[in-house]
Amino acid sequence: MLKFFFGLLLFIIFQLKPAVGFAFDTSDPSVSLLQNRISNNFSKKYCNAIQNGFSKDEAMKSAIVKTENIISFSYNPQKKWIEKNDLANQISLQVVNECGWSFGLIGKEGVDYFKSYFLEIYEKTTPDKNFSR
Repeated sequence: MLKFFFGLLLFIIFQLKPAVGFAFDTSDPSVSLLQNRISNNFSKKYCNAIQNGFSKDEAMKSAIVKTENIISFSYNPQKKWIEKNDLANQISLQVVNECGWSFGLIGKEGVDYFKSYFLEIYEKTTPDKNFSR
């Protein structure tokens, strides 16, 4: 009987004052919207360049530079919260869905390949810049 009352007492205490938890809200809608705009912009530029006969490397460099120029002159304060890896993943999904079939990229393997390719070319093209800063 003592165990029952002790358990009931603990239950009541935790119901009245639950344990404190810490959580980060990393899915800020304004950051997500900006990230969507950036990935849409990049994928349109990349897919258009591929359709116009550019090589993969030329299309990638051109799309990176054009998108980077737009972002550099943006005054949106949310751009500093965009993670490069998240943006690269979203860009890869967008490109593979829009025009990946035209150069043999489909599914998760295509997305993974394009993501690593994007990050590699991005580091070579703009070593001192960051899409989000």
